[in-house]
Amino acid sequence: MTDDLNTPGVEIPAELKNVVAITTIDRIYNWSRRNSLWPLMSGLACCAIEMICAAASRYDFSRFGMEVMRPSPRQADFMMISGTVTKKMVPQLVRLYNQMAEPKYVVAMGACASGGGPFKEGYSVVPGIDKFLPVDVYIPGCPPTPQALLNGLITLQKVIDKQTIKNDAHWYQKGGSIPIPIPILGPDLIDLRKVDLIKKAGEPKPEIDEISGEEVNE
Repeated sequence: MTDDLNTPGVEIPAELKNVVAITTIDRIYNWSRRNSLWPLMSGLACCAIEMICAAASRYDFSRFGMEVMRPSPRQADFMMISGTVTKKMVPQLVRLYNQMAEPKYVVAMGACASGGGPFKEGYSVVPGIDKFLPVDVYIPGCPPTPQALLNGLITLQKVIDKQTIKNDAHWYQKGGSIPIPIPILGPDLIDLRKVDLIKKAGEPKPEIDEISGEEVNE
């Protein structure tokens, strides 16, 4: 345990190695967070079966401190998007993400969550959850195996290890985190962050005279 905390290059006498650790605030802060991630208990499609397998006794991701799957977003700090993301589910996922505690992380598990998978061209499927949520780790596969999921979780731990309180901990700064606007499901899924672009695209284009190249005013 102390090997993970000790600052590289700092020599500690052999008789004190299991008693004393010389470290930094960032290292001990990240060490405690990487080993106590609490996933949000949710599953969208077949990838959720692999997630359940990874949590069961054979693979057991409780070894990484992640076994406390919380049914409440206010007690979770890690969301696994495990399966096909339909347009009907996106508003619910964004709402749950906004309610999660900071610092929080998102893992896109499988081809569907990462880019739509075989349903990418479907009228009801979002081509990747990263269109609406910030994704920290992508796990390829359809569906990924439990081993692939464990590799993705280890990758997430490495992402956390590189963070610093000064540069990355925006949740400690004034104003806190800005919630993501919840999309509106109407005739299609409307991202409120792109309303101005949608309005501009819907404006009628002026007619151009083919000879003079000037606008034609009716």
